[in-house]
Amino acid sequence: MWKISTRVLAFSLLLLRSPHALPLQSLNPILLVSTIDFLPILRPLPTSPTLLSSFRYCSNDAGGGSDTKNGELVRRIVDILQESGNTMSLVKHKLDNCGVAVSSSESESESVVEVLSRVRNHWEAAFTFFVWAAKQPGYVHSQRAYHSMISILGKTRKFDTAWALIEEMRGGRTGPSLVTPHTLSIMIRRYCAVHDVGKAVNTFYAHKRFNLCVGVEEFQNLLSALCRYKNVQDAEHLLFCNRNVFPFDSKSFNIILNGWCNVIGSVREAERFWREMSKRGIRRDAVSYSCIISCYSKASNLNKVLKLFNQMKEMEIAADRKVYNAVIHALAKASFVKEALNLVKTMEGKGIAPDSATYNSLIKPLCRARKTNEAKEVFDEMLRRGLSPTIRTYHAFFRILRSGEEVFNLLEKMKMKETGCLPDKDTYIMLIRRFCRWRQLDNVFKLWSEMSENGDGPDRSSYIVLIHGLFLNGKLEEAYKYYMEMKEKQFLPEPKTEEMLQAWISSKETADVQRIGLKDNQLDHGMSSKKTQVTCKNVDLGRDFQQQPETRKVRRERGFSFWE
Repeated sequence: MWKISTRVLAFSLLLLRSPHALPLQSLNPILLVSTIDFLPILRPLPTSPTLLSSFRYCSNDAGGGSDTKNGELVRRIVDILQESGNTMSLVKHKLDNCGVAVSSSESESESVVEVLSRVRNHWEAAFTFFVWAAKQPGYVHSQRAYHSMISILGKTRKFDTAWALIEEMRGGRTGPSLVTPHTLSIMIRRYCAVHDVGKAVNTFYAHKRFNLCVGVEEFQNLLSALCRYKNVQDAEHLLFCNRNVFPFDSKSFNIILNGWCNVIGSVREAERFWREMSKRGIRRDAVSYSCIISCYSKASNLNKVLKLFNQMKEMEIAADRKVYNAVIHALAKASFVKEALNLVKTMEGKGIAPDSATYNSLIKPLCRARKTNEAKEVFDEMLRRGLSPTIRTYHAFFRILRSGEEVFNLLEKMKMKETGCLPDKDTYIMLIRRFCRWRQLDNVFKLWSEMSENGDGPDRSSYIVLIHGLFLNGKLEEAYKYYMEMKEKQFLPEPKTEEMLQAWISSKETADVQRIGLKDNQLDHGMSSKKTQVTCKNVDLGRDFQQQPETRKVRRERGFSFWE
């Protein structure tokens, strides 16, 4: 295993053993849960200012071509980090001998951050590079490099190591501190993502520990992070319990309303909170109406959408672009395409220019309704206006394609520089799932390789989708191979995936034992015994055939169901 910074390792170990709790004397926090104990750094950090980072060759060359050379060096480092079968100690050895060193240069300041971004789904490789870069003479990590590494560690739940890096960012007693509210917001979002609300709240109250101001804006950022990852009920509880510290305002209530409307998508809870705003005397603004209209629009309740839209006019609340987009989506979803296009013209008449989201509000429901020609007409109109399609635009069209050739043709058009929109991880996951359903495994592996080549390596969700798709197609050995690869990268498999593959492994081991016993039994007996066994085996096969279900769409074997 590679060596990590003494400060990071020592702090992580002490952090795990610490029985103390962080005093929360200010602001009277309402969720008193286990806190994070911050310990002093073991040795002072360099007091030199943080410089922007870059790569350079270990040579005396200087001059032009820095951008091209920088890109080549980034690819060289990434290739080492992503090379399969490498242990982290071997990766460190290759980095030491690759002829590349880290220096401080403003002209190539994004190199370290770029490398971390490309290997963000493999935390060990990213951390190995991060530690290796920190040990290079004359180099100090930038704030962006720290934030990138902390985000990677938080995504893989390596919170102790992430906190150690934050402590390292403080710069000791005399050095400059790199810790900002954004630093803590990264940790808050990562805790919210794993639904550890208590740790998220404790991190919010840790602002004072780092001499950072805590105001309404920081509190609203906490509420937004909680709602973004479906912790809306906890966010609402925080809002009401801290009313004496953070006074109520429309923005705070709109954050919770948006959580119920667009994250959870519960009409019942949205209506309840909408009435609560009225009881509390909170003024409903255009953002409030856009949230509730969007909720009814997704629920296909056109009557409610139009009623609220007219209510806005009566109350002289000017509708913004989000309100218009939600109403347009509701009209298009209810097959009132002409009325939706007329509303687009109404927007323009009031000085609100339609954007890509406006046309997506038309294209998405048209694609779902299989109105392909109308969707293409709207898409062409979008391009004539000079608006660039977004990833959601392409996803809407991907969902109505019915052949691999069509999918890859659209994928190639998407990659063209003129579009300005490249496929992301959600694109690949959606297409891999679709090709698995179509039983086109060659296209599945083609997309898998392409995803890795584009520098956007597979993450936990990608592995889960691939493993399930291979399993349902009866490719058990391949599914198990990627399952082991997933565990090597320390991605946590879903309980369902774990149970499914472990049961298959157990049944496979049992079958192997029975097969070995059968072979031994055949050797001990004579040829007559073999004939008897073959006859019995044929009878068993006939019985198994009679016991098979009438439909041939699903094949059941060893307790599992596979597609025919």
